Amino acid sequence: SLEDYEETVKKAKEAWKVWADIPAPKRGEIVRQIGDALRQKIKILGSLVSLEMGKIFVEGVGEVQEYVDVCDYAVGLSRMIGGPILPSERPGHALIEQWNPVGLVGIITAFNFPVAVYGWNSAIAMICGNACLWKGAPTTSLISVAVTKIIAKVLEDNKVPGAICSLVCGGADIGTAMARDERMDLLSFTGSTKVGKQVALMVQERFGRSLLELGGNNAIIVFEDADLNLVIPSALFAAVGTAGQRCTTARRLFLHESIHDEVVAKLAKAYAQVRVGDPWDSDTLYGPLHTKEAVKMFLDAVEQAKQQGGSVAYGGKVINRPGNYVEPTIVTGLPHNAPIVHTETFAPILYVLKFKEEEEVFAWNNEVKQGLSSSIFTKDLGRIFRWLGPKGSDCGIVNVNIPTSGAEIGGAFGGEKHTGGGRESGSDSWKLYMRRST
Repeated sequence: SLEDYEETVKKAKEAWKVWADIPAPKRGEIVRQIGDALRQKIKILGSLVSLEMGKIFVEGVGEVQEYVDVCDYAVGLSRMIGGPILPSERPGHALIEQWNPVGLVGIITAFNFPVAVYGWNSAIAMICGNACLWKGAPTTSLISVAVTKIIAKVLEDNKVPGAICSLVCGGADIGTAMARDERMDLLSFTGSTKVGKQVALMVQERFGRSLLELGGNNAIIVFEDADLNLVIPSALFAAVGTAGQRCTTARRLFLHESIHDEVVAKLAKAYAQVRVGDPWDSDTLYGPLHTKEAVKMFLDAVEQAKQQGGSVAYGGKVINRPGNYVEPTIVTGLPHNAPIVHTETFAPILYVLKFKEEEEVFAWNNEVKQGLSSSIFTKDLGRIFRWLGPKGSDCGIVNVNIPTSGAEIGGAFGGEKHTGGGRESGSDSWKLYMRRST
């Protein structure tokens, strides 16, 4: 309730006073212990992610591993964050850039990565000297509670308040309260572009700071010189992994016209071999969608694709079994600018599109509103550097000969345009959790 929220914010603000006084390397040591505590329970937490969210067990474990890894990264970072001493133009003066924590970081995460996204934010926010207030998705609250209890025990064993990492469970009313609350010194929001826009406006209205990780409409571009032995498994996993419910899922596959038919045939054959089943079964590659609503969105999108001139080359139907299972789907024959192709449907639908020239397909990659992840498959070195350059991909994540999904914690994760412009995890993303004093 809002009363619970009010109490929690007060406790978190009090706890921050303790945390901010602890030297950064000591904060890093406590974050290291959090990583170890998660390591010890990684399989049971992975099972819980799988149970609540629906992703396959190995992905659930992998997601907790991601939190563990970012804890390791944050430990090293806790001894390295800092600003330069700059030459002063005034004799006998020093010019210093000092970085201080913002204070309380609100973290709103989505159902699809109910552990990893919190981990990226909290591990970095904590070593910077911030307290965290987490609101997980209402449909994955068990995993939020489990992770928070593990963290709280580590904090309390180190004689600091568990409230340094506080949790509020709730719906849109709690999210709105966080966005409007001046006591939230930074609000990190992961979710849909639609809700993210509302959050951004509410935070901006009070001149607050937001970090946004929103939608993706990610493309894989395959040139005629590509190694198809790489392309087929890459496109398959990028499109059907997590049943198409990743922000980095491949939704558009641009194929050079000379290889279009061959790739579609091989891909359909690969799709037919995807093992569908219980997410807890070690043989399963592909589990259910998260909600009944997602199934409806999937069916609506397939119907719209047909109405706009597309043909279903594989899948397109609900699977007749208990749970929210749908067939992984390939749609061909649509133009690059069809309305449905420009819509991010959070489901396993891949639109396969033809192209002729490099210049046009780079433009088509960039013409959608979102700018998260992108990938090309080619052996042409000149083309690779054009793709990475100013007239290449306009996305935050730009891949070569690997799929769109999956990210390394050492780099900054996030995207441009309607993806929100936020960056989490590695590189200099830590600066977003701090304020600069010159």
